[in-house]
Amino acid sequence: MTAETVADGVGRLADLVRSSERIVALTGAGISVPSGIPDFRTPGEGMWEEVDPMKVANIDAFHRDTRAFWDFYRPRFDMLSDKRPNAAHLALADLERAGRLDAVITQNIDRLHRSAGTRELIEVHGSVDTSSCTTCGASWPLERVGELFDEEGIAVCPGCFGKVKPDVVLFGEMLPVEAIQRARELAESADLMLCVGSSLEVFPAAGLPELTLAHGGSIAVLTIGPTPYDGDAHVRLHDDVAEVLPALVAELGVGAELA
Repeated sequence: MTAETVADGVGRLADLVRSSERIVALTGAGISVPSGIPDFRTPGEGMWEEVDPMKVANIDAFHRDTRAFWDFYRPRFDMLSDKRPNAAHLALADLERAGRLDAVITQNIDRLHRSAGTRELIEVHGSVDTSSCTTCGASWPLERVGELFDEEGIAVCPGCFGKVKPDVVLFGEMLPVEAIQRARELAESADLMLCVGSSLEVFPAAGLPELTLAHGGSIAVLTIGPTPYDGDAHVRLHDDVAEVLPALVAELGVGAELA
């Protein structure tokens, strides 16, 4: 898209925000790519290109071969420990502080929204922020999980010697009921849902925009690749969200409101 088209799109998005009272954001892996975190499904680049997720990211696989699980996940969790929010995360936090955004629903586990300052955050797939013992429930922050690994490369609870698992939702696990219910409530009551950096293909989160539409709300889709909702979007931008969202903040004059 040309710079003029981007500006026009941001202008239309700003008009949509101004005319909406209840706004929520739904974010996916694409919002964290500018922070140096690869997504899972991009052809030739995604994290699942070289490994079958059902073999390493499945709860049965975790219990069956915990060492293989941590062999795959440990370096990735180490990578996440020093990642920082990018301009898109910060822009959503600015919108929330200015009263323009009610909440962020995220499919991401990377905790970057929280680091950016988002207060009303629903993490439907859990977070790497903590890991817990699957036996006694003891919990540790990400920065301390490295202390728990034994000589076999398995994170073990020092209290009961149970296996420690990151507090993310693996394949084969139920999603957190309270988080999903809250996400549905927000989607149903929203005048506008900003779909940011998500392919909108992974359920149940992918069904949230449909709830907004079914209850008379609008959706704006801000992501590079195609989505099933492109034809339903009132605004559809394919550009870098780390550029679009700060431009939206500037168009709305959010910085001035916060000063």
